[in-house]
Amino acid sequence: MLKKRKQKNDEHVDNHERWLVSYADFITLLFAFFIVMYAVSSVNEGKYRVLSSSLVSAFKNDNLSNHTPPQSTEFSPISVQKSNQTDSIKQIDNLGSLKKKKQEKMKSMAKNILHALEPLVKDGQVRVTQSSLGITVEINASVLFSPGQAKLANNSSLTLQAVAHVIKGHEHEIHVEGHTDNLPIQTENFPSNWELSSARASSVIRLFIENGVEAHRLTAIGYGENRPIETNETPDGRKRNRRVTVMILSTDPDKVTEIPIIEY
Repeated sequence: MLKKRKQKNDEHVDNHERWLVSYADFITLLFAFFIVMYAVSSVNEGKYRVLSSSLVSAFKNDNLSNHTPPQSTEFSPISVQKSNQTDSIKQIDNLGSLKKKKQEKMKSMAKNILHALEPLVKDGQVRVTQSSLGITVEINASVLFSPGQAKLANNSSLTLQAVAHVIKGHEHEIHVEGHTDNLPIQTENFPSNWELSSARASSVIRLFIENGVEAHRLTAIGYGENRPIETNETPDGRKRNRRVTVMILSTDPDKVTEIPIIEY
């Protein structure tokens, strides 16, 4: 009698826990479903369509299986991704083409300046170079000024007018830099090389403005003796350091993208 009762209790326990089998199957299928959905995001378009068709057919009921499903008018994720990639490629091509045009424009400007100042270039009084920053026109101070003076000499106007004729009408910003050697100066007008170099740069800018260069593009900078390009121990080195540099920038500062500062 006890044995029969025990067997009935065991059968009751087995029947009570049988739902765990169905629950485990459901969890397994759900897990497999999410794996399939994750895999969909990395397959190509052909596999995506095959899998999508299979899933639709599997979940349809028998009444709808004989009808052709209507085509969706929405964009698939893969189509959107391809469209974004195409737009990105077009933007890169446009930027590359624009950059190339700017480089050709700067190169043409440098050649025109070089041609206009060719006699002084051959004599070593003027140097014209081009880099990623822009065009640099280095003019020896003896071509423009008398020693210790910031007033342009009479014969210097033609040199600067030739430069102004090339650079006017463009949008590039222009920095005019005044440089001196390390010999001290102390006069009524120029207590130091700082004042002398700044005044020389301002004199060049004034002439540029008089010859049609827009004032908002111009900046005068005085470096004094602090940026030599040759040694100041020799007369030739000091002569090279006494110079005015006209820097035509290749990038418009107003169009440079600003990087926001994150405050903590």
